[in-house]
Amino acid sequence: MPATGIRHLGPPVQRAGKVQPISPAVLVDERLVFVAGQVPMRDGQPAGDDIASQTHYTLDLIEAILHDAGCTLADVVKTTVWLVDGQDYAGFNEAYAQRFPAASAPARSTVIAGLIAPVKVEIEAVALRPAR
Repeated sequence: MPATGIRHLGPPVQRAGKVQPISPAVLVDERLVFVAGQVPMRDGQPAGDDIASQTHYTLDLIEAILHDAGCTLADVVKTTVWLVDGQDYAGFNEAYAQRFPAASAPARSTVIAGLIAPVKVEIEAVALRPAR
């Protein structure tokens, strides 16, 4: 049974037709929204070949999850980004900045790592839901 103040949003994540032990997002005390790491996969294939298209698609996924939680990208306070190749950093950063302008961008950690999915990027986010 979940602790008081914790609500899992959306059905469990499915990958390769199997239910995974992952919630798309978790809402804490009706304010903090933790969005699970999202990867740019569409119908079992990478959504685009380049880092810019994969970044935008991943942020679209996060934006949809945030919308369901009553938030927007403007409510994001922290992201964690995993890039497979450090050479993609400049292209990633350019695409990311189109969605998160520097003056209001969330805190961010960016690391180079191998990913399970055959993609170039994974992004997770934490947002502060507006008071209701």
